[in-house]
Amino acid sequence: MNFFLQRSELSDLHSKVAAGERLSDAEALRLFETKDLNALGALADLANQRRNGNRATYILNRYLNYSNYCILSCQFCAFARKKRDADGFELTVDQMVQKAREAMALGITELHIVGGLHPSLPFSYYLDMLRALREAGPHVQLKCFTAIEILHLAWLAKKSVQDTLVELRDAGLDSLTGGGAEIFAPEVRSQIARGKETAEEWADVHRTWHKLGGRSTCTMLYGHVESLADRVDHLRRLRALQDETGGFVGFVPLPYQPEHNGIPVDKPPTGFDGLRTLAVSRLYLDNFDHLTAYWIGLGMKLAQVALSYGADDLHGTIVEEHIFRMAGGQAGQLQSEAAMIKVIREAGRVPVQRNTFYEPVRVWEGDVPAGPPGLPTRSAVLEGNLATA
Repeated sequence: MNFFLQRSELSDLHSKVAAGERLSDAEALRLFETKDLNALGALADLANQRRNGNRATYILNRYLNYSNYCILSCQFCAFARKKRDADGFELTVDQMVQKAREAMALGITELHIVGGLHPSLPFSYYLDMLRALREAGPHVQLKCFTAIEILHLAWLAKKSVQDTLVELRDAGLDSLTGGGAEIFAPEVRSQIARGKETAEEWADVHRTWHKLGGRSTCTMLYGHVESLADRVDHLRRLRALQDETGGFVGFVPLPYQPEHNGIPVDKPPTGFDGLRTLAVSRLYLDNFDHLTAYWIGLGMKLAQVALSYGADDLHGTIVEEHIFRMAGGQAGQLQSEAAMIKVIREAGRVPVQRNTFYEPVRVWEGDVPAGPPGLPTRSAVLEGNLATA
């Protein structure tokens, strides 16, 4: 048994975790409440290494936001704009393709695409966008749209969610994103995202997609007005849906960014809370293979530490990220592949490039490459070669 666990209040859980037995909601809450972060991390690392060995993954991807115009007014969101706002934007399909081609030339394997609920774009725009991007890069996986966007598109198309998803899939959609989950507890959801889809509606979109053979990720936005019990409830619902469908490929906890939105908090998420949340998620979500330390929200140094607290993935190179940055995130919006490999190696893990579904593309058993194979330098972005919208 790990030294930290031998002397810890959590030592009684070691045998249960080592045997892969399911933790109860009460035990998850107990883990959230512990102050013994070292012991908690040791338990989570044990669970992670039993499932993923000594590997840690990353993806070469680019974020694209087609528009930040949105008919909703979620209190926590600093990304959305109304048509009257001077800093709103929307991209044409040709502009999306141009940005995608720039990124494809640099070696990305995934485009991650979300936007606001646009007040006037027709359903045909989204189909045309997917078809054009698929034609521009048949090898690139298109991870697009949150559950609330799917509900919006179904309303535009005047079709069921299932029929809408089938049409989007036929146009090129490979995976749904996990965004919009926030916190499922209704009383919390009404405070931070009034008017957004309910927890049940979010789950039903993903359930429908999974039953069609699709895969997706899922998220939890933590560190605002929710309680620790609310977090356990959120994780419980995700675990139950995964038991039902098996369609989630990974879980991505997202720390709340309080700077530029309508929900001020006295104590925004700390590094302790970030590591604690990742560790508890690894231990409780026993039917999830992969857990992402989202460096955009955590910062790369803390994300690196998280590889010893249950995380096995650092997400991606990103290139252009708007949502966290507009909320006040300070972690930047670009990482080179060489930097990702270096961070993973320094954490004592074997770097693995993955695809959208967390499947390995390259395993870096040898030396770190001298430079990233075609990914942009930070100076290239700042000079406008990959200008933000």
